[in-house]
Amino acid sequence: MAAMKSFPPTTRRRHLPALLTFLSLANLATSWTPPSTNPPSLPHNHVTSRRTLLQTTAPTTLLLLLLPPPPPSNALPTSSLTPTQQKDITNLQRGYTRLQYLLTHWEAETTLCQTGQETTFDNRCQRTPTKVMEYLGYKSTSDPLFRADVVLSERLRPLVPDERMEEYLEAVEEYGRNAEEANGMAFVSSWGEANPGGGKDRVELFIERSRRNVVRSRDCLGVVLEILGVPVP
Repeated sequence: MAAMKSFPPTTRRRHLPALLTFLSLANLATSWTPPSTNPPSLPHNHVTSRRTLLQTTAPTTLLLLLLPPPPPSNALPTSSLTPTQQKDITNLQRGYTRLQYLLTHWEAETTLCQTGQETTFDNRCQRTPTKVMEYLGYKSTSDPLFRADVVLSERLRPLVPDERMEEYLEAVEEYGRNAEEANGMAFVSSWGEANPGGGKDRVELFIERSRRNVVRSRDCLGVVLEILGVPVP
């Protein structure tokens, strides 16, 4: 500032704003410090708290991962079932599984091969529908699906939610109709070659019709089990 005294007053007034700006910038340059490249250190108690949190929550998290998933919201409470209803539901699940097996192995399950003969495959093996009647519960009272339509329409009906009652009754009715038709087609095919105009092609025709009815019976039974809240195998 002493150097400015040598200039005339008019000159000093003209250059004063520029000089003040220069001095401000110089002051900022001397007071600025570069940012640190090291991350800010956390307080010791913060690190301890995080370690403690991990130690307390890790066992709970591991336990939740190991627990089985909760049952579906519409799962049937087994504690409210009578012994007869529990047996009925077990039989329906077994029957559904057996129908699945029958359809997966349809050719093998509906073909009977005689042993001890030296003929060709076509003469030694014949298509037979007896297994269809067995799987649908028409051969023995010990079959899982024996009188399944009665079980569904009477003993298990009280377990059906009111809002799905109509859907349930329709599925039960369709199951019974298709099971009867499948059994009827299987029975007719067993006499296919003996009937006038019959032959192996007629047997194949009736067995195929029976298979379509079995598929529909299986699907209807699956709908019934879902409405009841019973897990489908």
